Amino acid sequence: MDFLKEATAIEEQIIAWRREIHKNPELGFEEVKTAALVAGALQEMGVEFSSGVGRTGVVARIGNGEGAKIGIRADMDALPLQETVDLPFKSEIPNKMHACGHDAHTAMLLGVAKILNDANINGEIRLLFQPSEERWDEDGVSGATAMISDEALEDLDAVISVHVDSLRPVGDIQIAKGSASAATDMFYGTIIGEGTHGADPHKGIDPLFIQAQVVNVIQGIRSRRTNPTSASVISLGAIIGGEAPNIIPNSVEIRGTIRTFDEEIRHQVHEELEKAFAVARYMGGDYKLNISKGYPSMYNDPEIADIVLDVATAMCGEDNVREAKPGMYGEDFSYMQKKAPGVMFSLGARYDEQHRPHHSPIFALGEDAFKYGTAILAQSAMRLLEEKS
Repeated sequence: MDFLKEATAIEEQIIAWRREIHKNPELGFEEVKTAALVAGALQEMGVEFSSGVGRTGVVARIGNGEGAKIGIRADMDALPLQETVDLPFKSEIPNKMHACGHDAHTAMLLGVAKILNDANINGEIRLLFQPSEERWDEDGVSGATAMISDEALEDLDAVISVHVDSLRPVGDIQIAKGSASAATDMFYGTIIGEGTHGADPHKGIDPLFIQAQVVNVIQGIRSRRTNPTSASVISLGAIIGGEAPNIIPNSVEIRGTIRTFDEEIRHQVHEELEKAFAVARYMGGDYKLNISKGYPSMYNDPEIADIVLDVATAMCGEDNVREAKPGMYGEDFSYMQKKAPGVMFSLGARYDEQHRPHHSPIFALGEDAFKYGTAILAQSAMRLLEEKS
C-alpha cells in the first residue's frame, strides 16, 4: 500500500474533521462533542469502537486481533484561551481554542482508521483517542492515566503518537531517541513573615527580604547542588506579595516549575527546594511548600524510533527527517510508554512566516502537513505489526 497516496486521497476529509473539531473546542475531560464526532466517523467507517474510556475517550480496534497489538494515540482536548486568528473555522466557544494541535492529532488518527480499515490486518491496530492531555484533575489523573486505568493499553506491544509543531516547515519530521521530554512538576511556596509599616522594618519580619534570599538559593540548586551532566530546570513563574508601597506584608508567594529527565535528579531537586525555602526559618520567618508532581519524562524507545525514522525518511526525504534533541516540555504520553514501549514523533506544520507558538492565541497550523502525519502513523503501525509478530 502507498500510504502517502492513500492519505492524500482523503486529505480533504482529514482537514474537514480537524476544522469541525477546531470550531468546537473542549477542555480536558469535557470532550463530549469531540468524542461524539470521533464515534460517528468510526461508525460510518464500520470500525469497532468503545466510548467513555478514560471518562471521555474513545478506543477503536482494527484487525483480527490474532497477532501483535500496536496502539496509536491522539489527544483531543483544547486550552482555555481566546483565539485571535481570523480563520473561517475559528473557535465558536469563548475563551477556548485548540492552541496545541490536538484537533489535528484527532483528525489524523481518524484518517489512519479510514486507511487501515480496508487493509487485511493480521493482528490489531488500536486507536486511542485520549482526553485531557493538557491538565490533570484534583486527584492527579490525566487522560493517559485514566485510559490506562480503564485498561485501554492492555497487551499492547508498542504505542506511537504524533505531535504537530507550528514553528517548523510542513513535512519536517523529528524524533528524539531515549529521553525526549522532561518530567513536569510545579511548586507553590509561601514565605511567612510578620507585617509592619515600611517606616519600622525592624518591628516586623520582612517576607519580601527573605524571599530574595530564598530565590538566590533556588537559582543555585542547578549550578551548585545537582550533577552538571544531568539536565534540569527550575523556573520561577510568579512572586506575589504586598499591596501598598509603605506596608511590609505578612507573606509572599513563590510559584514555579521543575523540569528533569532523571528520576534521581528529580527527587534531589525536590529535596533541595525544601532546603531553599527553609532559609526563611533561619531568618526569623517560616514557610509552606507544596510540590505537585506532574507527568514523568517521556522516553522514546530507540528501536521503534528507528522504524518510524525509516518510514518517514522514505516518505518525506532525508533532508526533511532528523533525530531531535530532548526538550523540557511535558507530555502525558509518557504514562503510556510505561505500559508499552513507544515513540512520539514531531511533525512540522507551519502556517505562515509569523511566529505562532503553541499555547498562544495566534497559534495556527499548515493543513498540508496532515497527510504526512496520517501516512507515517499508518505505515509505522503496520511495520511494527510485522516486527512484533
